[in-house]
Amino acid sequence: MSLKKSIDGAHLWLVLWKTARAVEAYDRASIAATGLGLSDFAVLEVLLHKGPLPVNTIGRKVLLTSGSITTAVDRLEARALVLRRASREDRRVTFVELTARGRSLIGKAFQSHARRLDELAQPLPASERRSLVRSLRALGRRAESLYAVPVSAEASAFAGDAG
Repeated sequence: MSLKKSIDGAHLWLVLWKTARAVEAYDRASIAATGLGLSDFAVLEVLLHKGPLPVNTIGRKVLLTSGSITTAVDRLEARALVLRRASREDRRVTFVELTARGRSLIGKAFQSHARRLDELAQPLPASERRSLVRSLRALGRRAESLYAVPVSAEASAFAGDAG
């Protein structure tokens, strides 16, 4: 396969789109192999890496609506994977945290998923991975800067990224 000397924006977008679809399908299959659904995995994973968080913060981080995050937390709580705890500072806020069972489950599931993602990235040497990450972040920041509607720092995948 030969690459054009100059890649125009349309061709770049097409390659990114096809790659994103393939990688997303691989990612979904990898998460399914853990025995967890996508939203449950996402909620448990954010709690594993960020610690206890308010319900609405989890929803924003994993891109679930307020109704969907409530349903997900209910489901995880029924399985004794998370528990809700009222905030000491603000009675309107409810925190969600992992139980020991939840921490064990997502710890193992995340390790398996991370291994599969490492396997996916295996053809790219470390230097190419770093270069790809820098390039994708630059492209993402550029897209956000050209988009008419401001993107919040919470929703932006590129806010605060220096490279």
